[in-house]
Amino acid sequence: MSVPNTSSLTPSSFILNGIPGLEAAHGWISLPFCTMYVIAITGNFGLMYLIYSEDTLHRPMYIFLALLSFTDVLMCTSTLPNTLFIFWFNLKEIDFNACLVQMFFVHTFTGMESGMLMLMALDRYVAICFPLRYGTILTNPIIAKAGLLTFLRGVMLVIPFAFLTKRLPYCRGNLIPHTYCDHMSVAKVSCGNIKINAVYGLMVALLIGGFDILCITISYTMILKAVVSLKSADARQKAFGTCTAHLCAIVITYVPAFFTFFTHRFGGHTIPPHIHIIMANLYLLLPPTMNPIVYGVKTKQIRNCVIRFFFQKKDASSQSI
Repeated sequence: MSVPNTSSLTPSSFILNGIPGLEAAHGWISLPFCTMYVIAITGNFGLMYLIYSEDTLHRPMYIFLALLSFTDVLMCTSTLPNTLFIFWFNLKEIDFNACLVQMFFVHTFTGMESGMLMLMALDRYVAICFPLRYGTILTNPIIAKAGLLTFLRGVMLVIPFAFLTKRLPYCRGNLIPHTYCDHMSVAKVSCGNIKINAVYGLMVALLIGGFDILCITISYTMILKAVVSLKSADARQKAFGTCTAHLCAIVITYVPAFFTFFTHRFGGHTIPPHIHIIMANLYLLLPPTMNPIVYGVKTKQIRNCVIRFFFQKKDASSQSI
């Protein structure tokens, strides 16, 4: 009995079909997507510039925030331009290898997003529980190493996705009911056994998301104990205030992430496909859009720097007239 050559079952390209069932509304759906993308790019670049230009923001908390903003820009840019091309110009075809590259970037940057939130939780833990040693514990070399290790963790764990996906035979065609190349969305197009893909995807989710959530939970448990023990009401309020923006960012990131992850594996027959695809896009777009707004509103130092920046610009322009 002859064994089929799986390489001959590898398509040269895939067709990303957009949002299933809502193809006629792609033009309207693109409007909020494009608006959110513009806000995300503008807000995150503005936040990075503000942190870079303001000496008062050259502290570990804001350096981690700048790294989060940089990750947000990369994360949404890895999919949104391609998604908008599908919506606006019906350009649905993507090269097979380009699809694998997009898959790698999507999962690497989402892993970095989770890692940055974990590092920011540890930063708040050190700042509140060890305030006198804060500057000596979180030095610039430590911050750089932590950021690099977070990036390398994502790269090393995500690289196997490409190999596990490339080995599969695609005898069912090349149509992917999605707006971008997600690991399980591509694997489900295959007619081969994707059990290894599913198990490894779950393992990576636990190693990255599970580990990060555990660290965040432990950090905030210790923070809560330290804050409750403070005698001054003003000190408690100030400590809680420094954590509010970060807690909002955690909720904005992990709620759509959990929805996307679990519906891929356990809710495929109960959740309508268009709901799943919309949430999968919001999972990559909502945090980059909301994080600059949340930190700008909730963080007093950033808010003051923004106000001072615009008033200086206004005063300079009035003096030149």
